[in-house]
Amino acid sequence: MALSPRLDLRQAQTLVMTPQLQQAIKLLQLSQIDLATYIEQEIVENPLLERADDEPLPNETAAEPGQDSDAETPDSDSEPEPADTMELTERGTLPDGDAPFDTDFENVWTNGDAPSPAEMAAPAGGDTSFDGWGAGGRTDFGDPEFGVENTLSEATNLRQHLLDQLNIDFKEPADRLIGQLLIEYVDDAGYLTAPTAILAEQLNCPVERIDAMLGRMQAFDPVGVFARSLTECFALQLAERNRLDPAMQSFIENLELLASHNLPELMKICGVDRQDLTDMIGELKTLNPRPGAVFEESVSQWITPDVLIRAKSDGGWIIELNTDMLPRVLVNTTYYAEISRKADGATDREYLSERLQAATWLVKSLHQRATTILKVATEIVRQQDEFFRKGVNHLRPLVLRNIAEAIEMHESTVSRVTNNKYIATPRGMFELKYFFTTSIAHAGWGDAHSSESVRYRIKS
Repeated sequence: MALSPRLDLRQAQTLVMTPQLQQAIKLLQLSQIDLATYIEQEIVENPLLERADDEPLPNETAAEPGQDSDAETPDSDSEPEPADTMELTERGTLPDGDAPFDTDFENVWTNGDAPSPAEMAAPAGGDTSFDGWGAGGRTDFGDPEFGVENTLSEATNLRQHLLDQLNIDFKEPADRLIGQLLIEYVDDAGYLTAPTAILAEQLNCPVERIDAMLGRMQAFDPVGVFARSLTECFALQLAERNRLDPAMQSFIENLELLASHNLPELMKICGVDRQDLTDMIGELKTLNPRPGAVFEESVSQWITPDVLIRAKSDGGWIIELNTDMLPRVLVNTTYYAEISRKADGATDREYLSERLQAATWLVKSLHQRATTILKVATEIVRQQDEFFRKGVNHLRPLVLRNIAEAIEMHESTVSRVTNNKYIATPRGMFELKYFFTTSIAHAGWGDAHSSESVRYRIKS
């Protein structure tokens, strides 16, 4: 059989991931913090994008039960003004209206049956006394000034911890003055960063007194603080354990031999055999080279919900996006029209066209992200209705496929939506992934149980 080149025409279907589609997928899985960072970068790079934070919010009325959400439809012939993501998030993007809850986009948390702020501020019966108020009175957390952050205690840092010990152990004002100066020169790891001679010169006192104060303050908690070197830090901790014998002292004074793996020389200096050296190395690993690190301050990352849910008086649920956290980005078409008239070359016009297309697609992607999050959250609430009404014991087994089939989306899309997205409910703040749990079969013929509800019962 002879081999020869030939031309064939074949028809095939392939999935092509365009840059725009890749961007939409990327935005879908970003958390609020990552999304804000991404949009900030896009605004810097694209001159046609601008924030709309100062624009007035669109006036929308919450849909009432039985009300047709498509009653008012904009004229399709008229070209709409550039809209931001919040304006694009319409009621029509939600699942069908047969769900036993309503949807509101105005983020108004007042209830028709709830008292007004003025009524909440005044005691019943017009009494202006403060009886029944405070810690022994209101326990419904309805006070608008109440917040979880108001219940947190301030974390103690290293310097404050050392000052507290200084004020307890020393009574003489001169000693406290020296101690305060020593504390000021302690870094976050717990080491003293200034020689005692310089401190003595600043206070105009004998260096011997500074050294004496330093020796006493090296007994402070945490053990090893006020050390001037790694060797001294280890020595203070070993002395606290009554393990600072001559062999161990020689060992920590020659740590460079340990770093270079010169164990024979180290055994010779310490006068120990290999087994003893192995034990000494094991004990060294239990010491803390940075004793002050236990007081390192960590910035708490507050979780802000992406979706809000509250109960309605008729028994349904109102689900809405947290409009405070929705990125409001607009395409500045006015600026585009102005500079496009002044563009001279084809390169400039091509650049402006690309920037306009990228800006428009970003706005559409943000809109799609918002509506998809709301769709998924709405379906989760519908399927976990008993959880929101009765608690964790009634959490149903749920997998991504159940939500994906209900809203006619792919499981990977649902997975991206529920990643790092949170919902604020009457029962607390939950990540959307919390509602997806494995199923545990019933021992008899009953329904399966959620693994999370089973764990909760065991814990209780």
